[in-house]
Amino acid sequence: MNKAIYIATSEAHSGKSLITLGLMRMMLGKTAKVGYFRPIIDDVKKGKKDNHIKTIISYFELNLNPEDAYGLTRSEFINKRNEGKEGEVLDIIIEKYKKLEEQYDFMLVEGTDFSNETAAIELDANILFAKNLGIPAIIVSTGIGKTLEEFINGLHLAYDSFKEKEVEVLAVIANKVKEENIEIVKKGVEKNLPKNVFVNVIPLIPSLNNPTVKEISKALNAKVLFGKEHLNNQAASFKVGAMQLRNYLTHIEENSLIITPGDRADVILGALQANISSNYPSISGIVLTGGIKLDESIVKLIDGLNQIVPIISAKQGTFEATNIVGSVRAQMYASNKRKIITSLNTFDKYVESHKLNEKLISFTNSGITPRMFQYNLLKRAKQVRKHIVLPEGNDDRIITAACKLIEMDVVDLTILGEKAKIENALKRLHLKTNIDRINIIKPGESEYYQDFVTSLFELRKHKGLTMAMAEDLMCDVSYFGTMMVYKGLADGMVSGAAHTTQHTILPALQFVKTKPGVSVVSSIFFMCLDDRVSVFGDCAINPNPNAEQLAEIAISSANSSVNFGIEPKIAMLSYSSGASGKGEDVDKVRKATEIIKKLRPDLKVEGPIQYDAAVDLSVGKSKLPNSEVAGHANVLIFPDLNTGNNTYKAVQRETGALAIGPMLQGLNKPINDLSRGCTINDIFNTVVLTAIQAQGI
Repeated sequence: MNKAIYIATSEAHSGKSLITLGLMRMMLGKTAKVGYFRPIIDDVKKGKKDNHIKTIISYFELNLNPEDAYGLTRSEFINKRNEGKEGEVLDIIIEKYKKLEEQYDFMLVEGTDFSNETAAIELDANILFAKNLGIPAIIVSTGIGKTLEEFINGLHLAYDSFKEKEVEVLAVIANKVKEENIEIVKKGVEKNLPKNVFVNVIPLIPSLNNPTVKEISKALNAKVLFGKEHLNNQAASFKVGAMQLRNYLTHIEENSLIITPGDRADVILGALQANISSNYPSISGIVLTGGIKLDESIVKLIDGLNQIVPIISAKQGTFEATNIVGSVRAQMYASNKRKIITSLNTFDKYVESHKLNEKLISFTNSGITPRMFQYNLLKRAKQVRKHIVLPEGNDDRIITAACKLIEMDVVDLTILGEKAKIENALKRLHLKTNIDRINIIKPGESEYYQDFVTSLFELRKHKGLTMAMAEDLMCDVSYFGTMMVYKGLADGMVSGAAHTTQHTILPALQFVKTKPGVSVVSSIFFMCLDDRVSVFGDCAINPNPNAEQLAEIAISSANSSVNFGIEPKIAMLSYSSGASGKGEDVDKVRKATEIIKKLRPDLKVEGPIQYDAAVDLSVGKSKLPNSEVAGHANVLIFPDLNTGNNTYKAVQRETGALAIGPMLQGLNKPINDLSRGCTINDIFNTVVLTAIQAQGI
């Protein structure tokens, strides 16, 4: 029987989606295949999918058919229950669950969520399903609208109800608690529970409790007039625009939703102007009531604005629309990445996942999957926070990736560029990140500039560098960023989105220098294939390394793989396998392999070997039957840059593999180069790699 956990709630709107998201990501970092199942889902319209299932499958890219991920709809469950067919309900749920369980190493089961059922019925249903599936539970409860005594007693009653039915409860999580009451609630819940029951408390996070304009639009059955791409804006409050504009402006709050009749052009235009004014708070959107059609002149004016918030038109009158808006409950859905990231960060911050892992028995698998690898990267980067400098502040991809890194609280960042231009880019790209969370430096105007100039002059004067040349070079973002790393003002640098490889790494070679015993700087890519992660090197730096350099590249790559949780099995690639090939190129690879075996007899290495023999077990056994590496290789060393660069790009494009890197090896401090065709995710992943490299230096 595979491992599983049942996430149950004692009431509606407990916020268990946050726990589901956090547990899913945590378990994907521990085991290769994690499945997701809901015994009962809310009724959905024909052709639509359950929102919980859609969110989990979409965000975590699960290979799971939504139709297989649930047992029954709410109506089906209620009808069968009312007909006294509870046994049939259980048969259906167990059959579908077991079929899914066979495909996965770990199953995450999310309990019922009946907003129009009583809490007692919902709790009983959760207990019944958990017991019959034979899996332990985590109980989640909300603190909203309860006294401290009611909340603690309610959690204890829920726990007792599960135990009475012999369902093991591994943990209880008190959710949506006032920040100042966290310790009081934790002690109160722990007081009457066994010590082996894991207890955690999560505070109320306003941004998770705020509905989006999309949810409000759905509740009103409204028509979207403008700003469809920003429907995920969250409404922290709502303000009815009935008074004159000069008075109304004083009532606008940050992220408030404006509700006003469709013929109030003054309020509409005033709110839009306030949204882009630095003197007023931003708004989340505008609801036009009464089904009143906007004048063409107003539509034309709004169309010409560079920045627009969602504007929706509702048929209801202002009073009715306002009441509906006030009753909308925030949900988690797949397209709202910002809310999902907030949930994951909240889980990481307030749930002691290492203790929970002890409860949810970890699985040991051979190798490491891409999802596990990426999860572990992110977790490692967060463990010891590092400061990374991004020199290319004029590139939208850099700014967008920086905002994602800040939102996920991975690293501290410095961006080189002009603050005003970066602020404008944030607005133009509709990025909500607080610019104060990013350190922005313009090299020529920096307080460090003169010191950096002097340092560069002293470091390079023996090479003929003059003070005037040093002043010019230090205005260059690559030199300035590299000097920040050299001086310890940053732990690492990532550049190359808008500069050549030479431009990026030349300053590092000039004064950061290589590590002792390292004569060649090289690079690797972490290639995240469907079922494994392989290390490819060197695919970015050295055009035609000799045998000694090739051996050094292989050893550096093996060391890097160990540092990132991959046990190296090195394949020294060539156009022939074993002793069959002849020629200068294959002889170079053969000599490099001999050097590795002499310098590092502890490493598993095979060479020369062809790519298919290195990665395909049947081919490997056929060509090199006595090899420990053939068919199992995970560190693949290419004989030259031409082969390596083309191969990694071919694998990436043809298989859809994620290529993380390049990561440079051999420098005293981590400086990493991007491709000029890099994506936002490439930048994000390379910064994470750089942060982890910095932890080991």
